[in-house]
Amino acid sequence: MKHIVIMGATSGIGLRVAEIYATAGWRVGVAGRKDDVMKELQKRFPKRIEWEHIDVTHKDSVMRLERLIKNLGGMDIYLHVSGIGYESTGLNTSEEVATAETNVVGFTRMIDTAFRYFRDKCAGVGHIAAITSIAGTKGIGELASYSSSKKYQQTYLTALEQLANMEGMQMSFTDIRPGWIRTPLLKADREYPMTMELEEIMPAIIKALIRKSRVVVIDCRWRAAYYLWRLIPDCFWVKMPLRVSTSANKEEIAENTVVEQSEETPA
Repeated sequence: MKHIVIMGATSGIGLRVAEIYATAGWRVGVAGRKDDVMKELQKRFPKRIEWEHIDVTHKDSVMRLERLIKNLGGMDIYLHVSGIGYESTGLNTSEEVATAETNVVGFTRMIDTAFRYFRDKCAGVGHIAAITSIAGTKGIGELASYSSSKKYQQTYLTALEQLANMEGMQMSFTDIRPGWIRTPLLKADREYPMTMELEEIMPAIIKALIRKSRVVVIDCRWRAAYYLWRLIPDCFWVKMPLRVSTSANKEEIAENTVVEQSEETPA
């Protein structure tokens, strides 16, 4: 029997992946901060689900992840979905730092723990996957800390892949980069460009995990944007008045709006 651990499995992508893999007969370790959601998931799949309350910003998250893997009976895939972000032209320091603590420090804690597990317990064989974001392609003014943190995640996965190869491991890495995904946790009064529905992007995510694809940008519209953005020199990019969202009633954009959290809000 195969085992997958999903960090940030209490809503959005993480929860849906957990449901799909449990239905397919996998043992699924779910982690996050919403105990009620995880308990309900375990009731639905009593023989498939193990869960653990984990806040990636806490130092005990490493111990808790290790405990979850042990209780699950092992791990073949580690999927990291947890993350936060704010649409913040006001550069609220507490929000910017919170984003870095979750998306950089917390991400590093969890990815390193998974890497060590596969290296030490599985002879270097395993699969580490993460939901990053198209926002990591370039620094985005209204998503300064968020876009920077996603670039960090993408670079970190590349670095670990190189390290695994240097040490002769057979470890796989998957970087899934979606654009906007419509869930109830995206603000209903905001309009986001090229928004996708959760169910329409799930086949691409599952396919990427099955095939162990290295980098996947979802969907075709965002792939076009991704390749275009990469071609734009920074000297021109910084002059572009790129807007992340607009008010649904065409009013002025509000500052400091939560726009993304892959555990509590979508990626």
